[in-house]
Amino acid sequence: MDAVRRAARPSRRGVLRAGGGAALAAVAGTAVTGCGAGTDDGVAADGTVTVEMWHGQADTAKKALEGLVADFERSHPKIRVKLGGGVLSDVMLQKVTAALAAGSYPDIAYIFGSDLARVARSPQVVDLTGMVASGPVPWQNYWAASRDAVTLNGKVRAAPAVLDSLAVVCNRKLFREAGLPLPKAGWSWQDFVSCARTLTRSGRGRFGTGWPGTGDEDTVWRLWPLIWDLGGDVVDDGGKNIGFADTGARALEVVADLARDESVYIDPKPGSEQMYQVFQSGRMGMVVTGPWQLPDIETAGIDYHVVPLPSFSGRPVTISGPDTWTMFDNGDARTEAARTFLNWLARPEQDVRWDIEAGSLPLSRRTEALPAWQDKVARTEGLSVFTKALETARVRPVHPAYPEVSQALGQAVVAVLLGRSTPEKALRACADDANAALLIPR
Repeated sequence: MDAVRRAARPSRRGVLRAGGGAALAAVAGTAVTGCGAGTDDGVAADGTVTVEMWHGQADTAKKALEGLVADFERSHPKIRVKLGGGVLSDVMLQKVTAALAAGSYPDIAYIFGSDLARVARSPQVVDLTGMVASGPVPWQNYWAASRDAVTLNGKVRAAPAVLDSLAVVCNRKLFREAGLPLPKAGWSWQDFVSCARTLTRSGRGRFGTGWPGTGDEDTVWRLWPLIWDLGGDVVDDGGKNIGFADTGARALEVVADLARDESVYIDPKPGSEQMYQVFQSGRMGMVVTGPWQLPDIETAGIDYHVVPLPSFSGRPVTISGPDTWTMFDNGDARTEAARTFLNWLARPEQDVRWDIEAGSLPLSRRTEALPAWQDKVARTEGLSVFTKALETARVRPVHPAYPEVSQALGQAVVAVLLGRSTPEKALRACADDANAALLIPR
């Protein structure tokens, strides 16, 4: 993705934002007065409606969105889209939470998928079920990950904004030097651990692989594919307990094996920047990442190979972390104008521009089939692997207690990575905290 830099979507995986959820809970239980901009209904004397959009983007993605908005306004002269918000996506939850409390909120905001359940508790969030049912792209034509990430209790609470998936990027040069064949689809986590061990050269500062070590969401979401492959889930069917009490420890064994072999670089800072820098400097053999990282890897001159995630079962499994455009009710005129814009943005001819310029995967199969996307895939090594992974990708549940479950599991992963606990003990501590959070009425 030659024109895209990772900074275009800064730390898009995000970290757990402590405190924001609690504040939002208070907002959700309070009657919010006002209509966004107070008495401003967004309608000018000539009938032009202004929609306020807090986009959270920077650099290339911001420029791409500005171009799309300019084209939209040319074809819809009675609607203006005001891009703003003043913050990047990482802190959008706090910004929106404060805005809801103050009764002055935008019409559209970029909300992480993992935050949607909490934001959607506000009565100001617009139900988009009807919009997607009659939208320009049939709802079933969207990838399942796109649909699942915005659906809560059978209702569509936001529009899909970006889509990705996880795979493994390998340094071909380091594999050759280690005498290892490049992995292929269907490989196992045992193969992954073995490759990491062989690729490691501790005396030369070379690591087999890396893992974020801060306990944030970037640490956690990489473990869910292992848990799902083993038959576990984030929350059990009853909704009162975690769904990985048995499978979580087995998944953490992979982390323990990497730590025991000292074949994993543990990134001590949020955002995984240092981990990616180690890979891009040629000192890491494999990195689990998404398509957003390919531009930096290409710029660094790494001769790379992309392979699907390993599994225990031999079946393809991965995770997608979609984010959303969430709509808020500022009166009929602004709501209808915001719907019109999001419907336009979702059309394949706009979606493909956003995907190519801002670093997303196609939201729908219609977009994937366009010549522009097919040309992009042909020109970008490994991009097809990430796209194909969407066929089986799963997403984290849209659940209001997910941040607490993630935080507990993040602490378990870090404890195992640093050798402070066994997988079994770490999982027990995780279960205690996560189950307690799941029992809280919401």
